[in-house]
Amino acid sequence: MMYRSLTREATAAAMRTTYAGQKAAISTWTAEAAAATKAGTTAQSTLTAAVTAETNARLRHAAARKALVAARTNLSTAGKLKPRSATAVTKATNAVTAATKTVTTRKLQYQRYAAALTLARAEVRTAAARLTKATAAVSFTTAAAAKTREAYVALPAAAALATQAGTLSRDVVAQIRPAFKAATDTTLVYSVTVNKTVAFAFKRMVDDARADGVQISGGGFRTTQRQIELRTINGCPDVWTAPASSCRVPTAIPGRSLHEIGLAVDISSAGKTISSKTPAFKWLTVHAKEYGFVNLPAEAWHWSITGG
Repeated sequence: MMYRSLTREATAAAMRTTYAGQKAAISTWTAEAAAATKAGTTAQSTLTAAVTAETNARLRHAAARKALVAARTNLSTAGKLKPRSATAVTKATNAVTAATKTVTTRKLQYQRYAAALTLARAEVRTAAARLTKATAAVSFTTAAAAKTREAYVALPAAAALATQAGTLSRDVVAQIRPAFKAATDTTLVYSVTVNKTVAFAFKRMVDDARADGVQISGGGFRTTQRQIELRTINGCPDVWTAPASSCRVPTAIPGRSLHEIGLAVDISSAGKTISSKTPAFKWLTVHAKEYGFVNLPAEAWHWSITGG
């Protein structure tokens, strides 16, 4: 939740960029659909003309073949006439030659028109597929743009997300503590060891403080053994039962400190533990809640996700 809070503006910017791209894509695909429709109309007109031309060419070819058959029959008849008429044979032979030439010409014409018809049909199919693709893309992109806009409108403000994160902080502690393993659940952020769940937020806080001219660092995770040692050093009446307030320096009972699960940091600045009068404390007072860190009023230096 805190990550969403800290990345809210970047997320919103990405959504705006995505939405703008989707709107541009809708315009592009809409134009493509219009062009495909126009191409389809032209292709259909070409196909209609090609069908007529192919039909006429096929009929002319058929008529030419029929005429050739007749010419050959006439030639055969002329050759059998008694007495034989050379003139009639020559005339019939010329007729066969002419008919054969016509058949060849009509066949080439028919083949040309048949090829044109095949091409016209392919162009119609291509235009139809193009229109189908463009129409589907318009529909898909329009739906995607609507979802992006809906998500953008519903995107909570960063402050609201930070507040939600704060209300969940105690649940987070309860979930993390039983299964916590330092070796796998902590990470180093600028020499400060913290729980991985707060690493991003802590790094952003350090970076943003630096950008404002405030240097912060500190001590984060510590082992239960170190907590026991601190209880002893700080003069707690009893390591395991005395309340934190009974120690010279308030120190949580071992097993209860948020330091032991990396969810608390004792803030230092310029190598010194901060006090309520330091610039770092004043900066944190104003900004730390934006990153999910709350101060323990009794200890100006102690900041955690619950304030405990």
